[in-house]
Amino acid sequence: MIAVPPIVAPVRESRDAYVRRAEDVTYVCPWETRLRSWLAFDRFRAGMSEQLAEMFVPRRVAEQAEGAFDRWKRQAGTLSPHILSSTWQVPLAWFVPFVAKERWLVLGAHDDNLGGGPTTATPVRTLIYVTPMAQARRRVARALVAVRRHAGEHLDVGEVESVGRWLEEFHPHSLVELDYGGLVHLLDDAALRADESVAEVAAAITGMETGQTELAVAMHKRVVARWRVVRALESAN
Repeated sequence: MIAVPPIVAPVRESRDAYVRRAEDVTYVCPWETRLRSWLAFDRFRAGMSEQLAEMFVPRRVAEQAEGAFDRWKRQAGTLSPHILSSTWQVPLAWFVPFVAKERWLVLGAHDDNLGGGPTTATPVRTLIYVTPMAQARRRVARALVAVRRHAGEHLDVGEVESVGRWLEEFHPHSLVELDYGGLVHLLDDAALRADESVAEVAAAITGMETGQTELAVAMHKRVVARWRVVRALESAN
């Protein structure tokens, strides 16, 4: 985007991938940089007026990108990338497929594994959750029952449904990973250690299931307040 003229998406799809080896099984997650660039550009333009968007990307460049994407879509089997990205926050629905004990937190050297989870080739500072696909799907299905019953009071029904549909695109023996990515550099060590967003969302769902409304409300408010502070950095100067 900062090139002149801007480059909306690479000319060719990336051949790179994240690779994880666990229990004699090799898991491959393609980067799909070209597809994810197109999808991100669509979201970028949808969030502002056409006139403002044109200040970032000239109409001619945008039309060329749209044409290339349209041609690709006519040949592709699915528009679901292997990687979903979010800027300045982790959407609450993305916490649903996981449980607290699946956290893997590294704050310094690689041997500072605080979660006891699977090892991986990651940057020195990282926070991830990893779970089997079958577990992720069951947790999302369970959450949907509770969220629909409460008409999305604490979690957005559409967002949880979207996560569920995305998970259905992949092999049932896959792994699902939630990676905080660059967000770990916006939070100090104490904040990362104290981040129990997955546990809080799970507690809110349990509260909805068991009729403990106060628990559901308290956990929802707690996790929303934490991420409101992070999201606010988007407009800081």
